[in-house]
Amino acid sequence: MPTTLTPPEWLTRRGASMRQGINERSWFVYFAGQPQYEVTPMPVKGKFGCEIRQTINGKRLDGQGMYPTSEEALRGGLEELRKTLGW
Repeated sequence: MPTTLTPPEWLTRRGASMRQGINERSWFVYFAGQPQYEVTPMPVKGKFGCEIRQTINGKRLDGQGMYPTSEEALRGGLEELRKTLGW
């Protein structure tokens, strides 16, 4: 997994930031300095999916995307989050 990640433009435009979690796989999306979502690439049937979880209530927002690498799954998970948020 990347140790640095440039947040997508749709996040930075809304004042959000991203920070890597302590397990080095997860990334947290912060709004107003508070972690709101955790995005974690997960191995699935020889490929990768992405687990998306709201930090305030644990609700899962996972998409159905499958990706060849964990980095692509992370980017795909962020795109799925964007769509879920309606942005």
